[in-house]
Amino acid sequence: MSRGIHLGIIGLVITAGRLLLAQEPVSTAPLQSEALRSWNPRATPIVHVVSKVRHAVVNIHSERGSDGSASSGRVNGMGTGIIIDPRGYVVTNYHVIEDVMALRVRLADGSSFHARVLARDPETDLALVKFESPKPLQVAPLGTARDLMVGETVIAIGNAFGYEHTVTVGVVSAINRDVSLNKDLGYKSLIQTDASINPGNSGGPLLNVLGEVVGLNVAIRREAQGIGFAIPAETLIRVSGEMLAGRRRRLNSGMTLRDELMLPRQESQSLRRVVVERVEPESIAAKAGLKAGDILTKADDSWLGSTLDWERCLIERKPGEPLDLCFARSGQQLTGKLNVDRPVTVANPDDLAWSRIGIRVTPVSGEQVSKIHPQLHGGLYVTEVQPESHAAKAGIIKGDTLIGLHQWEMLTIDNLVFVLNHNELPALNPIKFFVLRGGQLHRGLVQCLSGQ
Repeated sequence: MSRGIHLGIIGLVITAGRLLLAQEPVSTAPLQSEALRSWNPRATPIVHVVSKVRHAVVNIHSERGSDGSASSGRVNGMGTGIIIDPRGYVVTNYHVIEDVMALRVRLADGSSFHARVLARDPETDLALVKFESPKPLQVAPLGTARDLMVGETVIAIGNAFGYEHTVTVGVVSAINRDVSLNKDLGYKSLIQTDASINPGNSGGPLLNVLGEVVGLNVAIRREAQGIGFAIPAETLIRVSGEMLAGRRRRLNSGMTLRDELMLPRQESQSLRRVVVERVEPESIAAKAGLKAGDILTKADDSWLGSTLDWERCLIERKPGEPLDLCFARSGQQLTGKLNVDRPVTVANPDDLAWSRIGIRVTPVSGEQVSKIHPQLHGGLYVTEVQPESHAAKAGIIKGDTLIGLHQWEMLTIDNLVFVLNHNELPALNPIKFFVLRGGQLHRGLVQCLSGQ
C-alpha cells in the first residue's frame, strides 16, 4: 500500500521593511539563535520560521513485524510528528504508528525518548503519541487552512528518508482535494502542495509564512513530481481534541464548546476563540456561572485559543480539582471556578456493555498485553459474548482482548463507558474495534446501540 508523506511550509510577512510574526502563547515562543536575532541579509523569512518551529517537530522511528505481527521479523520505519502539548503529546499519521512494536521520538536537539501510542483514528489517518520529557517542550503554533490562498508559500519539515528535520519550500497548489491513493486508502478535502515530499515526512507540519501549522503532511503521488497533500489544520485540531478527550477518564464539565475562527484577522488579533455552545442545566459549568455564548479566554494559567487547548488543560487533571476560568460575556471580563468531575453513571458498566454491544469484559493488566504486543498497555478481556448480538455478528468472540474502539484505547471499564455514552455515538456507527486474538491484531466494525 502506498504510504503518505507530508511536509509543512512556514512563512513570514515583510511589511515596511520589518519582519512580522504572529502573536502566540508563551508555550510556542520561538527559540531563535543570537545570529538570527541580529540583522542578517541572508536570514530570510523562511529561515526565521524554521528556527521558530523546528523544536516543535519530532522525528519518529519505529519497529514493526515484517507482516504486521509481533512474532515476525522486524522492519524499521520512519515518520514525523508535531508536539501539541509541552508534556510530550505528539500528533502524527496513523499509518506511521500502525502495528508498531517499538516507538522512539528524536527531538531537534538530538535527545531521544521511548514513546507509546495513546489513541488512533484510522479514518482520518491521525494518531496521538506520548513520551516523557524531563522539561517542558516547545509546542507547534496551530493556524488554519480556511484562509489559504493558492500560490501561497508553504514550508515542510520532516524526517525525509531518515534525514531528520529536512526543510523544503513550495506553494499551495490547490485546496479541498479528494485523494484516493488506492482502493483502501482515501482522503477528503486535502491541501495540495508542490513542496518536495519524501518517505518519512508523514506526520510533519505544513506551515504558512507566519510559522503556523496549516496542515499535517499525509500523502504523495509516487508516480508524479511536485504533488503532495496535507490534512487541514481544522481536522487536526478537532480529531486531536477528541483523542485527548478519550484519555481524560471521562471528566465532565457540563458544557459543549466550539472553535470560532476570526477571519479575516487583523495583525494583532488571535486566530480563533473558544465559544460555549451549550451549558447543561444544574451542571458543573452552570454552577460556575457559565452561559451559552460565553467566550473562554483562560483556564488557570493557560490561554485558550482552541478546543484543543481546553482538552490539554483537562488531560492530566484529577477529578474534583478546581479550575480557575476567565471568560468574556457582552464585552465584560468575568471569572469563575469550575470543579471538573466525573459524571454520575446510573447504569452498571457491565450491564451497559451487555445491552449496548453484547459483551462482558474485565480489565487485563498492561504487563500481560505488552508481552504479546510491546506497543499496547492494557485492554479488556472479553469474558462473554451475547448470542446474535452486534458483537457476535461483528466477529468478536470470547477470549478476545478488546484494545480499542474508534480512536480510543480500552484500558479500563471507564474507557468503554465513555464510548458507549458518547453523545456522537449514533454518527460514529458502525464503530471500529481492535482486538488481540492468538497474539495477532484483528480489526472490524461493530454496531453499538445508543442510549439517546
